[in-house]
Amino acid sequence: MRWGFLIGSAAFFAASIAAAQSMVEIDREVFVERSLERDGRTQRSLVPADTLESGDTVVLMLAWRTPQDAPFTISSRVPRTLAFRASGGDTAQVSVDHGRSWGQLAQLRVRGRPATSADVTHVRWDVSNPRAARGRGVFTYSAVVR
Repeated sequence: MRWGFLIGSAAFFAASIAAAQSMVEIDREVFVERSLERDGRTQRSLVPADTLESGDTVVLMLAWRTPQDAPFTISSRVPRTLAFRASGGDTAQVSVDHGRSWGQLAQLRVRGRPATSADVTHVRWDVSNPRAARGRGVFTYSAVVR
């Protein structure tokens, strides 16, 4: 099944910022992982997502900039059409209850059972000094199209 850029990338995976005076700019991009067999080896690459199919692995990238050096938090809703897999490189917190509670996935529960990556509804990153003082950065997470 093909999705027209994941139905506008589900309102382009809404990201929000929690800060005292938010002067943080966020650019968002969505990439899809493509595989190519060459000489008996599989090469994987990320290409801008224009069409997606069920089972595709996508990488969602949030590039942020700010002129301030005050700490802030970026949170991103995981579109319902995607199943969260992992956050790239940084220690992200996740929510399985639409942002009411946060933690590491292994600590969270859904209806009495351990939460799985498919239960994740939101992901967030705390940006503190000295990272905030650098004025820019990138957060990524991967997901699978349901």
